[in-house]
Amino acid sequence: MGEFDLIARYFQRPQRPYTGAVRLGVGDDCALLQPAPGTQLAISSDMLVESRHFFPDVDPQTLGHKALAVNLSDLAACGARPLAFTLALSLPQADEAWLAAFARGLFALADAHDCQLIGGDTTRGPLNICITIFGEVPVTDNGSRALLRSGARPGDELWVSGTLGDARLALEALQGRRKLPPPLLQAARARLEQPTPRIALGMALRGVASAALDVSDGLLGDLGHILQASGCGACIDTTLAAPLLATPDVTLDEAERLSLVLAGGDDYELLFTAPAAQGQAVLAAAREAATPVTRIGRIETEAGLRLVDAQGRPVVGRYASFDHFA
Repeated sequence: MGEFDLIARYFQRPQRPYTGAVRLGVGDDCALLQPAPGTQLAISSDMLVESRHFFPDVDPQTLGHKALAVNLSDLAACGARPLAFTLALSLPQADEAWLAAFARGLFALADAHDCQLIGGDTTRGPLNICITIFGEVPVTDNGSRALLRSGARPGDELWVSGTLGDARLALEALQGRRKLPPPLLQAARARLEQPTPRIALGMALRGVASAALDVSDGLLGDLGHILQASGCGACIDTTLAAPLLATPDVTLDEAERLSLVLAGGDDYELLFTAPAAQGQAVLAAAREAATPVTRIGRIETEAGLRLVDAQGRPVVGRYASFDHFA
């Protein structure tokens, strides 16, 4: 099977009239996007590399899901509505069963968010998946309504969607560093390999949240990006709930629990700030998006990050988030 046969069979879908921003998709040298009046494009790229971002024996259908999900998560953090994406795929060989399953997972999530594949590239080489995604956010007389990292202000409350630490729990089990019973491993592994992009929540938080990003490398490391961009500090309540980690089948001391929750990574939840007066609006946005959220701290004037327990006492510990080149 040649390169163009591969593209036609697995990634070029039956022609249908292009709607919305997509004016021309797969088949020409360039795709054409036309943003709706009163909007601007939000663009992000993510790369997944075998043995770095996923195990070589991962189910290709779940890999197709995750490859797009991590990009959709970036759009969610910006409050953007998905439009389209490109796919650059390096393959060691054209394995038809693998490609069919990968495409199923990819397109199932793409269709769920009405996000069209509009182009890309394929080549022979080590397994490597790179997606560039396009979304749109409204622009009003007051400017863009995109959620940015730079909008946090002292007095804002810190919130996070979903739960943290589950994906890292699965990773440690799959690496042989922790024993989990099969049902618990299955639940944790789903969080690692099939994250849920919080698109609906991100859009509902436009005009409510003051800053946002998605938690990909670990809560504290990613929060640091907001603090740096906003010129603020923060205080975090370390007792935030992590239901999977609290099950009787998981034996963790407090330092291990904190490491998973605060620095685990691969959660792809939204971390955001909002003025204290917007607390009810945050909860309303969460209900609208059918996504649980938890208030975990506050933004402060003093630079730096402070960790406290339920009684407000300082928590001491070093929790380093993931860094590819550290």
